[in-house]
Amino acid sequence: MNGNGIEILAAFVIYLAVMVAIGFLYYKKTHSVSDYILGGRGLNRYVTALSAEASDMSGWLLIGLPGLAYLSGMSAIWVAIGLIIGTFLNWKFIAKRLRIYTKNANDSLTLPDFFKNRFDDKSDIIGGISAIFILIFFLIYTSAQFVASGKLFNTVFGIDYTTALMVGSLIVVLYTFTGGFKAVCLTDFIQGSLMFFALLIVPIAALAIMGGPGNAIAGIEQINPALLNPFLDPEGNPLTIIAVVSMLAWGLGYFGQPHILVRFMAIKKPEEIGEARAVAMIWVIISLLAAVAIGIIGRAFLSQPLIGANSETVFMVMTGEVFFSFLAGIIFCGILAAIMSTASSQLLVSASAVSQDLYKTYLKCDASDNQLIWISRFSVLLVALMAIALALDPNSFVFNIVSYAWAGFGAAFGPIVIMALFWKRANLQGALAGIIVGGLTVLIWKQFEFFGLYEIVPGFLLSLAAIYFVSKYTAPPDESLIRVFEETEKEITNSKN
Repeated sequence: MNGNGIEILAAFVIYLAVMVAIGFLYYKKTHSVSDYILGGRGLNRYVTALSAEASDMSGWLLIGLPGLAYLSGMSAIWVAIGLIIGTFLNWKFIAKRLRIYTKNANDSLTLPDFFKNRFDDKSDIIGGISAIFILIFFLIYTSAQFVASGKLFNTVFGIDYTTALMVGSLIVVLYTFTGGFKAVCLTDFIQGSLMFFALLIVPIAALAIMGGPGNAIAGIEQINPALLNPFLDPEGNPLTIIAVVSMLAWGLGYFGQPHILVRFMAIKKPEEIGEARAVAMIWVIISLLAAVAIGIIGRAFLSQPLIGANSETVFMVMTGEVFFSFLAGIIFCGILAAIMSTASSQLLVSASAVSQDLYKTYLKCDASDNQLIWISRFSVLLVALMAIALALDPNSFVFNIVSYAWAGFGAAFGPIVIMALFWKRANLQGALAGIIVGGLTVLIWKQFEFFGLYEIVPGFLLSLAAIYFVSKYTAPPDESLIRVFEETEKEITNSKN
């Protein structure tokens, strides 16, 4: 390995050592299942903001979205716009309400736990069904992060994809296994900061080398002028309404993502959410626009075109050509940070689904905190192994894998989260119908891709309809549930910023 390669490797080693050290630090501070899964509801506003967004964006932000922009040009901006709108709406209308309601609903630690307590499900069926959908879609989602890690190590070090996949997976599992929620959130804070730095410095440096934005635009026009028009596809044809709606509909997914919603549940005080929202929105807007810019600038900057799934390596290849040695290593760590932040969060939510919503509910209701912590840890290992198996194909597109899982969560859980928080008439039967209809619609629609419409759109709308009509024409919720809902409404009103 040459000098530059050694310095890049040194940056990776230092970064990974810090992440693992944080995991072991919090290993000693994890005394209860609440500590492991929700950090004892003690996150400060800044950690909550960057942790939520870092775990949200994942390797998709630095690999999938730039790859889409590289192939599609400015039309990729519609995905970014949809996500910006969805992020704002989630923080504005869901975050505080969910934080307060989950505390009032028998101190719910997980999303399925909240559904169970919100609708007084004595049969525990809603927790079990929710946990099954969580495991299905997080297997898909986590595999996307592992694909991204394989592409990263393969591109940077030239090592075999499968070996690269194992290295990236191992480090994520190690600190998730040991430290739990607080370790994941603190590393997410560090990773979110590193991702932000990487997203800004690479396109700025590339533009400087090219002689400014004017030269970059001229270069792209020579390649394909359609890439600069957000209303045209790469072939120069006008985007259809279905195409634009499908891209904007990414914003619908936010309301049902367990690994994002759990950050809202864990913030120390509901009153801190307003400030956290401001930090999160600044991060999201700049990061998404920078990711799209990287892909578009890359078309003119790179002399060797990237074909097919290799288009998703555009950020890595640009970094290697713009920077050298240790600084390049730090930026590559930003990509690894994006991957690790989401994969660890997804593994942790999957583990909580197994330990809290399946094991404790159906197998051993009197399980001790220590038993549940270890069940959670071994669940991390099991889910990771299954995700690695799904990630073995090096030709997979990270963007496509994430879009499938994102739609699944958005349609299965988004509508019921909204209805549970805002409609007191929503009942258990409606909730069950919404989760099942939303999840199954995505799984079925994806196989046929009717009309080219993104599967989250029919899944979300049909789930909302199922919740409304089934709740409306079945028995209303018990008075005790209505009382908790109304008390929560008063508390939310009194705590407004």
